[in-house]
Order: sequence, then C-alpha cells, then structure tokens
Amino acid sequence: QGILREGLEDVKQFFKTHGSCRLPLSPSLLVKGIVPRDCSYFNSNAVPLKLSFQNVDPLGENIRVIFKCGDDLRQDMLTLQMIRIMNKIWVQEGLDMRMVIFRCFSTGRGRGMVEMIPNAETLRKIQVEHGVTGSFKDRPLADWLQKHNPEEDEYEKAVENFIYSCAGCCVATYVLGICDRHNDNIMLKTTGHMFHIDFGRFLGHAQMFGNIKRDRAPFVFTSDMAYVINGGDKPSSRFHDFVDLCCQAYNLIRKHTHLFLNLLGLMLSCGIPELSDLEDLKYVYDALRPQDSDADATTYFTRLIESSLGSVATKLNFFIHNLAQMKFTGSDARPTLSFAPRTHTIKTSGRIRDVFLCRHERVFNPSKGYTYVVKVQRDSPGEVTFVQRTFEEFQELHNKLRLLFPSSLLPSFPSRFVIGRSRGEAVAERRKEELNGYIWHLIHAAPEVAECDLIYTFFHPLPRDEKATGTNPTPKPADATWARPLGKVGGEVKLSISYKNNKLFIMVMHIRGLPPLQDGNDPDPYVKTYLLPDPQKTTKRKTKVARKTCNPTYNEMLVYDGIPRGDLQQRELRLSVLSEEGFWENILLGEVGIRLRDLDLAQEKMGWFALGSRGHGTL
Repeated sequence: QGILREGLEDVKQFFKTHGSCRLPLSPSLLVKGIVPRDCSYFNSNAVPLKLSFQNVDPLGENIRVIFKCGDDLRQDMLTLQMIRIMNKIWVQEGLDMRMVIFRCFSTGRGRGMVEMIPNAETLRKIQVEHGVTGSFKDRPLADWLQKHNPEEDEYEKAVENFIYSCAGCCVATYVLGICDRHNDNIMLKTTGHMFHIDFGRFLGHAQMFGNIKRDRAPFVFTSDMAYVINGGDKPSSRFHDFVDLCCQAYNLIRKHTHLFLNLLGLMLSCGIPELSDLEDLKYVYDALRPQDSDADATTYFTRLIESSLGSVATKLNFFIHNLAQMKFTGSDARPTLSFAPRTHTIKTSGRIRDVFLCRHERVFNPSKGYTYVVKVQRDSPGEVTFVQRTFEEFQELHNKLRLLFPSSLLPSFPSRFVIGRSRGEAVAERRKEELNGYIWHLIHAAPEVAECDLIYTFFHPLPRDEKATGTNPTPKPADATWARPLGKVGGEVKLSISYKNNKLFIMVMHIRGLPPLQDGNDPDPYVKTYLLPDPQKTTKRKTKVARKTCNPTYNEMLVYDGIPRGDLQQRELRLSVLSEEGFWENILLGEVGIRLRDLDLAQEKMGWFALGSRGHGTL
C-alpha cells in the first residue's frame, strides 16, 4: 500500500506537468488525473494495480483500469482476439452468446493495461459469502443473482444471460485450452453475464501440483452454475437449451477450423512461450475435431459437459484457492451479508428502537421451509417495517458478527440441531421464541454491536419484504406438481431423424416432463428403440441410463445400417422410455410409434414427440 501511494504521487506529478493524456487501452479514453482513494491492488501473484483515472469529460464517470506487470499480456490479447472472432462467427450465424469481451493492451515487455468491467464480481467473492466452503455449495451464484435482480422478470433475464454466456465460455475455453481456471479468474456481472479473465495459460499448458494437473476437467462447469440454469438442484428443460447452445456454438466454430489454425500459425514466431511449435497448434486441431460430423461432435461435447459437471477436482481447486486467499485478505475487508445487495447504517436507516419477532410462515419458494416475520420500530414516530428472514439468514448474521466482535459481547445463538424433522411446525415455533430473545439482546447489546452496519443491514427491508407485506403464502398440496389422471403417461422426447447411404440415424437428444415413479422418486430413464416389424428382436438399440431425473439429456446416435429406401416406407420406429430398476423389472414410462413413411427423410427431421401409453407419435 505504501509503495502504491508513492508511485501515485509520481503519476499526479505527470498530470500536473502534461495536463491530460490518452490511455493506451483506447485512443478515445482521455484522462486528466488519478484518483488515489479509488486505487488499490489485487492479491494475485503478479499483484496487479487497480487504478482510477479522472475523465476529461465532466459528465463522464472515472475510468477504471488494471495495470499488470510480470505477465506477458500479448498472450491475453491474442486469446481475447480469438474469442472476439468466435463471437463474430456466432453473431453472423444468428446466435448471440452475450459474451463480455474486454480490452487488453500490452504496453511493454511483461506489462500492460486491462479494462475493468463494472458491476462484476469474481466467483470466489460470491462463493465465500457462504463461508470458505462456499465452492462446494449449489446456491451461492443463484442467491447472488437473486439479490441483484429482486424482480421476477429481472431475474429471468439475468438467468437467460447466464445460460448463453456460460455456454459461450465453455466452448471458447475448451477450444483454446485455457487453463489455470480457478474462481478468481471467472467473473459474473449483476446482469447475469459470465466471463473469464487472466489468460496466462492456454493451449492446454496446465499448471501442475507435482505430477498432477490442476485443471482436471475439460472446462469449468460446476453444480452451482447448473443450479442457476435449472432453477434448482434437479435437471430441467432449460438445461436442454444450455446443452443445445453449447453444441450449436461448438459446431459453428468447427466449420472455421482452418481460420483459427491459420491465425494462430501466424503467431508461432512471435515469441509467446505457450505458442511456439506445431504441437501447440495440434491442441486446437484435436479440440475442434474437424474430421467428425456435426452429430458426432454434438455427442462428444455433451459428454464433455457431463464430465465437467461431475468433476470434484474443480470444486476442490476452488476451495484450495479460497484457503490460499484467506491469508491475503486485507483487514479492511468488512464482512457483508450474502442476501443484502447493499450495506445500510444507523445514519442512512434511522436508529432502531425495538424489534419483535411476530410469527413464522410456511414458504415453498425457493425451497420448502419457514420464514420469520420481524417487526422493526425506529425512532421516527410511526415508522414500522416488517422484514422476513430465514433461520439460515439469522445464523449468517451471527457468524459474521463473530468475525467482528468477541463472543462475550454477543448473545448466544439458538442451536441449529434438533431431534426429528428439522422443518416441522413445532421446531419453527420453538425457534421463534429463541430467535426473539436473541434479537432483543442484540438490539440492547453494547453500542458498538447494536449500532453496527451488519445489524442495520439485516433489519433493513429487502424488495422481497416489501412484496410480501401483509400477504400469507397459500400452501400448495404437496402432490400438485405431479397430479396426473391414472393410466396416462406423460413427457416428450426430442429426436433428430435422418437417412443417408442406406443408413437410418436416430439422434436421441433430450426428454422432458417424465412422471416420477409411484414411490415419488425420480426415475433412472433410458431409451430403447426397435425398427418394426422385427420378429427376431434384432433391431434393439439402447442409450445410456440417466440417473434420478425427469428431464434427461442424452445426445446419443442410434444407427440402423443396410436399410434400403424402399424398405424404409414399410417400417415403424418404436421408441420406449424405461426406468432401470436393478433387480426388478424395468418400468415403462412412455412410448411412441413413428411411421417413417410419414416423414420426408430427404432432409433431417428434428422435433419433440409426445410419449403416450400406446399409439402413434405426434410431432
């Protein structure tokens, strides 16, 4: 910090002498001074500087940039240029992946400037709001987006931006072999756009722990990202959209394999250590698989998504990074509440005179449980507000207070653990009494505790509180989602059917809306097909089994060889969806019969087919 302050004095002196200058990042950026109070540094290895310049335009905001010394930013420039070209290809094909591509400029050997994207936070900071083990939890990203997008339509738009940008990042980072992907190198905007930063490792040159590669997954796609996409912890049809986007984006880039190989080949002699020989180009060639058909590449990339989502190594890498960063965290970093978008103080909100926990209410969204309604009275006459908080949010407040104050100044917190069902009415009633005592003691604690920003932020109304004031959620029957007339089988299967060179190709893509099993559990579905008539049962084909889901993704190709076109007109495709039951007989979830003469197979046919008890399929 001291060295930074000394250096900034030299910069101030420069502006006193020269008046103004243009930033190397872009000739359009004209600045006239430095703002020392907004300048700081990051805790990564190269200790980049966060600088804030005064805009010459009196109506313009300060211009924030990062200055790095010790990294070859030519590699970052090249990587960003490749991603920019990918984005242009996608946009030209009518696919806007909502990519965030920032400016980066190398100003000398091992130094340069990087544009700072406003309203963005690293995944690490978002995850550690839920504790140091936040990287193992599924909710942090969804909760953070909900906090910054409290209205339902805002949040839906943010999730849509997240799905597109996350798919684009997965494809771009895989094709370019971008490594050293930890949660400080991935950022999320409050609008839902995800993007990667710091491209010091690419073309598969991974960092090593001894003989172990740090980047074990094909790309970073974790369960907390899937949670945002699915809107919960179970796969939904939005996940199908995400997989389709990834595969479509991947196939569009594959069509331009030679463009990327030529552009990177031109850079072989420029002295970038990780792009120095043909082996580095071969990495991109192997990643793009130009010899594969689009269908084979779709299957391949779907398996990569599954592999990345199932990788524990990524989360472990994030966790280790959280631990490593803890020792660098400055003492001026004040704890904040993960569910509150901004900090409130006694000055901004007004002194709290009294708090009283009135009642508990049953909630069903985002998950089943109880919320506690607290009446907050302030010094201003007649100013009464009601806030709703969960037991977990009370607990987070207590944990953050313990970081600031010794236990002797804080009241004891009610035990989290209860015998029996932890969400029952009786438990909620008991916790209500205990929490009431806890918040009363907090408000009447020593002034440095009772008047601290954390407490005033906790009791400040959130948008959800204003929406819920005076309303009681109507309980829904537990089985409302799955109420179906007896005997009817539901769901749809997405297929792509094509015929070429006496071969019939059936791409089984996704299934949506399968019913749960009779015991209420989700099925383990797989798809089985026959080409009828087939008295010998020789045309049986099967997909892999998906585990515990009503909305599985397969993207598997089933092929029937040696089928003459004339024979095709007499055939019917019989497709069944079954749940694997181990030792018991597999359960039929639905089936569809498709007369091939009804389809014009001169070109590929793709669509959703309704699954029924019996009868012919409708597209």
